[in-house]
Amino acid sequence: MIGLVLAAGAGRRLRPYTDTLPKALVPVDGEKTVLDLTLANFAEIGLTEAAIVVGYRKEAVYDRKAELEAKYGLTLTLVDNDKAEEWNNAYSLWCAREVLKRGVILANGDTVHPVSVEKTLLAARGNGQKIILALDTVKNLADEEMKVITDGDKGVQRITKLMDPTTATGEYIGVTLIEPEAAEELADALKATFERDPDLYYEDGYQELVNRGFTVDVAPIGEVTWVEIDNHDDLAKGREIACLY
Repeated sequence: MIGLVLAAGAGRRLRPYTDTLPKALVPVDGEKTVLDLTLANFAEIGLTEAAIVVGYRKEAVYDRKAELEAKYGLTLTLVDNDKAEEWNNAYSLWCAREVLKRGVILANGDTVHPVSVEKTLLAARGNGQKIILALDTVKNLADEEMKVITDGDKGVQRITKLMDPTTATGEYIGVTLIEPEAAEELADALKATFERDPDLYYEDGYQELVNRGFTVDVAPIGEVTWVEIDNHDDLAKGREIACLY
């Protein structure tokens, strides 16, 4: 199993930082970025390799590759997304379809979270699950969150931002454990998703899997402070909590 980070997005709501940097390289704790924090988490759970999907301002990640490898003891592979500024992240994750065959812990490149999330996902393995989503069942939800409805042992029934928050079981925080056995089916679902609409999210690919009868499981992360950084308010919160991790 290796780490996988989606870091191809432009993050236009974080300008002027993202005029020259991908969102994953915007500093959140001194010189540390979300990418730094995520790679540190991967290293702490014993991973020795990680792949990073890059696109917008990818040269900034290429420039830091050797430094990041040395700092975190990880061998890094960069995967180019040629449509990062045109299409949404269903295509971005599909670009890493060969990486998925090795089994991955996937982390969005804009999620500040503690290593306890990865540890929770690893601890949830062992009962035949193929895909396990990290789920926040504590947070009060609103319209922007990626909301999930689950049904006991049947796992995820619905995953979308477009639902009444009061009906949701919790929020998917952007971290997933994907076993190698799920790789081909997930890649096919992602392809069907972006071919239907290139603006769709990879979570819509998860929904496609569910619609096909595939069980997508969840692991509640407990009361954890984390943030998805989409705008300057999120960045301010990320900077408040990043120093804790």
